[in-house]
Amino acid sequence: MTTAVAPSPSLTAADRCDRCGAQAYLRVELQSGGELLFCAHHAREHGDKIKAMAATVQDETHKLTGEPAPSDEA
Repeated sequence: MTTAVAPSPSLTAADRCDRCGAQAYLRVELQSGGELLFCAHHAREHGDKIKAMAATVQDETHKLTGEPAPSDEA
C-alpha cells in the first residue's frame, strides 16, 4: 500500500518567517508533523539544524535571484 502526498502550495507574500516575520522562502515539514517557515537569512543561519529535523524542505529562495518584473516606465 502506498500513500500519495499532495505537494505543498507555493509560498506567498502572506507566508512569514517564524523567527523574524520577514517573507518566508523556505517551508520545513518536521519529522514530528509540524511545520516551520523561514526567511532566506534564517534558513541559511540554521541550515544544519533544519536538515537534521526536517522530513521535507520546500526551498523557494531562487525567487530572490530572479529577474525583476518589467517596468511600465520607459
